[in-house]
Amino acid sequence: MENQKNNGAQAQPLHQIPQEAFDWYDEYAHGLIDRRTFLTRLSGLAVAGLTLSVLTSSLLPNYAKAEQVSFNDPDIHASYAKFPSPQGHGEGQGYLVTPAKLDAKTPVVLVIHENRGLNPYVKDVARRLGKAGFIALAPDALYPLGGYPGNDDEGRSMQRSMDRAKIEQDFIAAANFLKNHESGNGKLGAVGFCFGGYIVNMLAATMGEDLNAGVPFYGTPAARELRKNITAPLQIQLAELDKRVNASWPEYEEDLKQAGAEYTMHMYQGANHGFHNDSTSRYDEKSAELAWQRTVDFFKQHLTA
Repeated sequence: MENQKNNGAQAQPLHQIPQEAFDWYDEYAHGLIDRRTFLTRLSGLAVAGLTLSVLTSSLLPNYAKAEQVSFNDPDIHASYAKFPSPQGHGEGQGYLVTPAKLDAKTPVVLVIHENRGLNPYVKDVARRLGKAGFIALAPDALYPLGGYPGNDDEGRSMQRSMDRAKIEQDFIAAANFLKNHESGNGKLGAVGFCFGGYIVNMLAATMGEDLNAGVPFYGTPAARELRKNITAPLQIQLAELDKRVNASWPEYEEDLKQAGAEYTMHMYQGANHGFHNDSTSRYDEKSAELAWQRTVDFFKQHLTA
């Protein structure tokens, strides 16, 4: 990976943070507990050297540390693009990254954020794909409300307040818009994280052959009645310690088998939900690098042939 950074030098070492803290953060980030409950639980951890301040600074994202590819990188061009979404909120907007040199028809990849809008980490993922030779579009589900507000708490609240069905239609519209990009080769991939992983699974179940490859990172499956429609090859990335998402995998795998879908599942040992996000202590550098290399190779295999 280009310009890889290891944030462990300033974050609390992973092995010093009890697993309960990661589990509570996952509950908090997904609306299962509120912020007060989350902080109350953290304050009760009586572990040497782990004050509430240390724990929160390690678990909550610091996006200043997450940049791997600068928006000024000469190998890419980053801008914004609007697209029509008649079945969703009418219009959407995404962060569009293209390789600086578009010598031939280029494969395209939709990048889908977590449940809090288009934060800096996901924009950086789009830049990484641009640097790897793909056209990448990262839509912001919060665009109808003014866009990602600059902090995850408010972003989560905003996204939770929106009509989920319309959000899904916005991402379908974004996928179709990107697939028809004038410099694209007509082949579409999608990668997403957490909520974005669910959206990748949903796209695979609703777009049929219009989606050519999908990589959901720790995402739950689409509605069961839709899974029989999956035709796109899937590379499913799961974290061993992510009990909430992993509980859905056995049933999903059975449905993929019944649908005759082409899929590979990778389980990353000792990794937590969000292990690819390099802005918090959930980040697992070894697993993240391996998962990302697999992702890029998977897209090259299915989108460039």
